[in-house]
Amino acid sequence: MSKISEKELQETFSWERTNQYSTYSEILGHYQVLSVLENCKHGSLLDLACGDGFNTELMSRHFDYVVAVDASGIHLEKARKRLPSVIFHETLIEEYNPDERFDCVTMLNLLEHVEYPKVVLQKAASFLKDNGTLIVHVPNSNATNRKIAVLMGTLSSCDELSPFDINVAGHRRSYDMGLLKEEFENANLEIVCTGGVFYKMLSTPQMDWFLENGLWNDGGFGWGRIGSEQRDWKSEFCRACYEFGKEQPEDCNIIYVVAKKKN
Repeated sequence: MSKISEKELQETFSWERTNQYSTYSEILGHYQVLSVLENCKHGSLLDLACGDGFNTELMSRHFDYVVAVDASGIHLEKARKRLPSVIFHETLIEEYNPDERFDCVTMLNLLEHVEYPKVVLQKAASFLKDNGTLIVHVPNSNATNRKIAVLMGTLSSCDELSPFDINVAGHRRSYDMGLLKEEFENANLEIVCTGGVFYKMLSTPQMDWFLENGLWNDGGFGWGRIGSEQRDWKSEFCRACYEFGKEQPEDCNIIYVVAKKKN
């Protein structure tokens, strides 16, 4: 039997932001995009591994020109329907060779999937203009919910990959902040800043259930303040998790590095 190619392998993973625990996944995507916009100037955007285009759509509203790449034709079909004005390319990043260069290159939840992170980071950086910004987000193995899971006994270690991580999402490795920064150093890129997105205390299925079913509106001993004017407490909770995560980046669901090419 011949070995499956890397592109064929990527076609086998079914995870999409809008069909796997979509309530939490879409909220997290919203805040990942907000973090991107806080860390790069506008202009042209190259979104690497765009998936079904959910994040690309949110980012596209803030850039003059957008190109997106993904190895999965299945995911790209949905992205093209979502964003007919965006230019999409179906290819592995390692095989993508555009003539143009970009102000901002994003890789949101990609590096944990690739076979050779150093090669992919160097390739991504080669797409930047001289003063361009590379932004890389990965799931954080040291997130608070994973530390709790280890103490509970549902994970053997913080960096353990679950069957869902491996078989549905297609993760090859896990990252903490130290390991993520090491990848950039190995790729000879200059780290501008690091941070975290969304303080997460429950597992993804639990967060999804909580956001769908939490006591957001009844006051009492649920969320909200007794006797105060009613507010959208679900949205306030999510905003607070994002803002608190800025203070505790190494405990967040997502960690990131903002980098540029060395002069």
